[in-house]
Amino acid sequence: MFGMSHDAYLLLDAVVTVIGLIILITKFKIHPFISLTIAAAFLGLTSGMPIGTIIKAFQDGFGGVLGFVGIILALGTMLGKMMAESGGADQIAQTLIRAFGKDKVQWAMMFAAFLVGIPLFFEIGFVLLIPLVFIVARRTGVSIIKIGIPLLAGLSAVHGLVPPHPGPLLAIGVFGADIGKTILYGLIVALPTAIIAGPIFGTFIAKHIPGTPNQELVDQLARESDDSTKLPSFSITLITVLLPVFLMLLKTFADVALPDGHFFRTWMDMIGHPISALLLALLLSLYTFGHKQGIGSQQMLKWLDASLAPTAAIILIIGAGGGFKQMLVTSGVGDVIGHMAVSAQISPILLAWLVAAVIRIATGSATVATITGAGIVVPVVGMIPGVNRELLVLATGAGSLILSHVNDAGFWLVKQYFNMTVAETFKTWTAMETILSVVGLGFILLLSLFV
Repeated sequence: MFGMSHDAYLLLDAVVTVIGLIILITKFKIHPFISLTIAAAFLGLTSGMPIGTIIKAFQDGFGGVLGFVGIILALGTMLGKMMAESGGADQIAQTLIRAFGKDKVQWAMMFAAFLVGIPLFFEIGFVLLIPLVFIVARRTGVSIIKIGIPLLAGLSAVHGLVPPHPGPLLAIGVFGADIGKTILYGLIVALPTAIIAGPIFGTFIAKHIPGTPNQELVDQLARESDDSTKLPSFSITLITVLLPVFLMLLKTFADVALPDGHFFRTWMDMIGHPISALLLALLLSLYTFGHKQGIGSQQMLKWLDASLAPTAAIILIIGAGGGFKQMLVTSGVGDVIGHMAVSAQISPILLAWLVAAVIRIATGSATVATITGAGIVVPVVGMIPGVNRELLVLATGAGSLILSHVNDAGFWLVKQYFNMTVAETFKTWTAMETILSVVGLGFILLLSLFV
């Protein structure tokens, strides 16, 4: 190959493949599921893998990721739907707004988003909470940007940094990190990051871009449910939504505190596994958000059914991303990148953040960025002893949030709902996402000094 070393060829192959993937998604508007599958096949063929191995690697990668993430996504989505439909999300928001008062309402919005966002996808959390932004803006007369940006920051921070969100979960699977520790570190990093990008930045930018809500949307969405007796209580809602997080953290503490083979530890490993934790929370929600609220089984079945349809595309993209990642590993490309990073002496945390950031800016998908980024960085972990895997997960997540622009569906979602021009959306939403990403990286590096 023109006297090029095999390593250099593999590296070039990977670069060409990733650029090709980006062009398929952005220029030709080919669905990311198909694009990732094509990219994986191309990489397998051009890197000189035996034909039989190519399909096998893709299948293994696809199944390996979905065996874990697919189940969790389904359970988390259903739990989120129960919380939304029963008015639990509404209850959390109303309680926090009462507690914080009108002058600190932007803080209430961030905490509401942070809590509600834990079991929810970003888009779903956004659609759920946006009516609140409109209602609160109308009741308090506070600018929609000042209330909206903290809400978006809260949702986005949890989405990128805290499992059971698909991004961090994917990375946990790829890096072999511990879920409880990742949740703990994720919360430590996500909260201050969301505060800086949310209430603090939001209050500043609202002075320059007040934002005028779209009147049609306000009329349609800002229906106020003043009768909060019908809603599930604040404490019950919190217990239901935070149960999976609590169980996963409990498992981690049991693993740290108790000897191997201890009776309680063995049981906690089972109950605190993300799949069982979410399943238990979902079953609890059928009672707390369902029967207790007088909702019939037939109605709940309808809700749960409806909640799964939007996740189908995401699940397939994640699976194909897993297949692509496996191809990077099996073809040996990952090892080459690993060796390069080791000899260049870049901190693996910085590398994970950079790779995810580049792919995110190019494709607009945080999920594609996280899984491709994790796949590229994972070989480094084996070569550098003592890398903290949980922090690698967070760094990949933080990188995947950066600079949301016109190729990201979230960008247009925010633009439409907040009735802004493209330039205003850049100054508010894009700036906020970038602050989240960079400040998040800062806190992760800070945390790496201690853990």
